Amino acid sequence: MLARFLSALVVIVFASGAPAHAEEDVPYWASIQVSRANMRTGPGENYAIEWIYQRDGLPVKVVRRLSGWRLVEDPDGARGWIVSRFLSLERTFIVTGEALAPMRAKGSETAPLLWRLEPGVVGNLGECEGGWCAMSIGDRAVYVAANRIWGEGEP
Repeated sequence: MLARFLSALVVIVFASGAPAHAEEDVPYWASIQVSRANMRTGPGENYAIEWIYQRDGLPVKVVRRLSGWRLVEDPDGARGWIVSRFLSLERTFIVTGEALAPMRAKGSETAPLLWRLEPGVVGNLGECEGGWCAMSIGDRAVYVAANRIWGEGEP
């Protein structure tokens, strides 16, 4: 019984430690993992709320860590503090620009056009290579030009 408990404890410690290593160096990409998150002027509940995000999956750039808070930058360049438990290390993207973004079957300008996405659409980001990024939106896997999204590349 004790051996099983210790084995489980080791698994829990190592599993819970994995995300912390990924967060040690700033800046890094994260995403909002709740349906409502407050961005505050400082790292604490006593600071004023600047923005209320109601967009699960929105990518943010973490630029500073302090206790259980993260100073983040959103796709529009706004900066503020969000409690770390509202953030995920899952990589996401948001479509940027004024026009519709072509979504292609492969990472190539000549690949078949599958459909077009409006600016502001959010999805899960895959690997980026040669100016194209693999991504998924719901159950659809597609490619989009890296210059049409925010959340890819080095933070």
